[in-house]
Amino acid sequence: MLNRPAPRLYLSVPLAGDAPPMDPSASTLAAMLGAADVAAVLLRVPETDDRSLINRVKLLAPLVQDRGAALLLEGRPDIAVKVGADGAHFSRLEEFRAALATLKPDRIAGCGALTTRHDAMTAAEFGADYVMFGETDASGHRPPFDAVLERVGWWAEVFEVPCIGYAGSAEEIEPIAKAGADFIAVGDWIFLDNRGPVEAITDAAARLALVGTDA
Repeated sequence: MLNRPAPRLYLSVPLAGDAPPMDPSASTLAAMLGAADVAAVLLRVPETDDRSLINRVKLLAPLVQDRGAALLLEGRPDIAVKVGADGAHFSRLEEFRAALATLKPDRIAGCGALTTRHDAMTAAEFGADYVMFGETDASGHRPPFDAVLERVGWWAEVFEVPCIGYAGSAEEIEPIAKAGADFIAVGDWIFLDNRGPVEAITDAAARLALVGTDA
């Protein structure tokens, strides 16, 4: 395995226009970022008019960026540029490639939903700043967990481009980190935790920290 720094959290935030907790308030997001070391925040943006989206992202952007985390938007490179976000994430290889001219060289371009090794290598060849494995698709399905671990481990052994492994629960954080992921993505389950999202992300960070203490 290539020599990599300790993995960090990557927080996927649903902005679906729903009532909390699935669409967290600014104060909740600020509290979460104050409770855990988060490297990046992905805002999963809803289908809405551009002005409403820009206003919402501008409200949340300082909460993220002032804490040293990268702010990414899902699939909207144009809005990312307008609001001064750090980049965008894409769930289709074609959309990723089409957005490169808008984002590069100043902003991050990440790619997920990579179902084959070939697709992952293609994304890296075209300049992806990271690849993501294991996230849930639009229909609510995700790859078998063993397959996620295999893909993360393969990538970590061979490639220098950072790899994000998507954890579908708190229990998946440790094995994904041990497989070699540079970042551990956490999403909806954080916001649905009965303890509340602040306690949930605190627990996620503690679990991740324990991985680094293993001899």
